[in-house]
Amino acid sequence: MKKLLITLMLTAMTPAAFAVTTLKAEVNGMVCAFCAKGIEKKLKALPEGQAAFVDLKSRVVAFQLKDGQNLSDETFNKVIQDAGYSVSKVERVSQTVAEIQAQLQKSEKAGNK
Repeated sequence: MKKLLITLMLTAMTPAAFAVTTLKAEVNGMVCAFCAKGIEKKLKALPEGQAAFVDLKSRVVAFQLKDGQNLSDETFNKVIQDAGYSVSKVERVSQTVAEIQAQLQKSEKAGNK
C-alpha cells in the first residue's frame, strides 16, 4: 500500500505541475552591450519576472515569469519597444532563462569550431 501511495504521488507530480513559462523574443536594433543591458534592466524591474537574459549576438531576449504570474505578449513587446528596439518574434517556451542561456552558449561554441 505504501508503494502504491508513493507511486501515485510521483505520478501526480508531473512536469506540468512544475512548468516554467519564459517569453523568448527575437529583437532587432541591439548593437552593443549597453543596449542589451538596458533591455535586461527594464525587464528585471517588472514584478512578474523571475529572471531576464539578453544575448546580443543572437538577438534573443528571454524573460522567465514567476510561478503563477502572467504577462501579455503586448506588454512584453511594449517594454522592449519603449527601450527603442523592435520585436520580430515572440514565443512562450517551457525553459528557464538559464537553460536558454546555456543552449545559446552551446550553439555559439559549436559555431566557432
